[in-house]
Amino acid sequence: MTTPNYEAYRSYHAVNLGAQTAQASPVQLVLILMDGLLEELARARAHIAARRYELKARSLDRCIDIINGLSSALDDDSGSEVVGNLARLYDYCAERLYQAGANLDAALVDEVSGLLTTLRQGWQGVQDSHG
Repeated sequence: MTTPNYEAYRSYHAVNLGAQTAQASPVQLVLILMDGLLEELARARAHIAARRYELKARSLDRCIDIINGLSSALDDDSGSEVVGNLARLYDYCAERLYQAGANLDAALVDEVSGLLTTLRQGWQGVQDSHG
């Protein structure tokens, strides 16, 4: 059962997210997705620690879906080394999250969170230098 305050928060969050994405540049969209992914990773970790198996599975599925979305948005035809490295990193992160779910290993979630936090910082640097 959800409380009215939680439903109000979710509604506000959805409207706010819609407003952010409507005017966002591609880099800003990546940052928004990365922020959501990092938040969901924190939830997944908490579900593993508390042994909430069903919630853990849903949360990790969301994380993997976001990672797959980020990966599918890469321009594979560019032949860029950066694009290839990002694709491999996303694949690695998704695989580690599958392992985290199967083994109930919060340390694997922490590893992925650390990698993606570093990547997010890189994207933030791109945003800061190019506007």
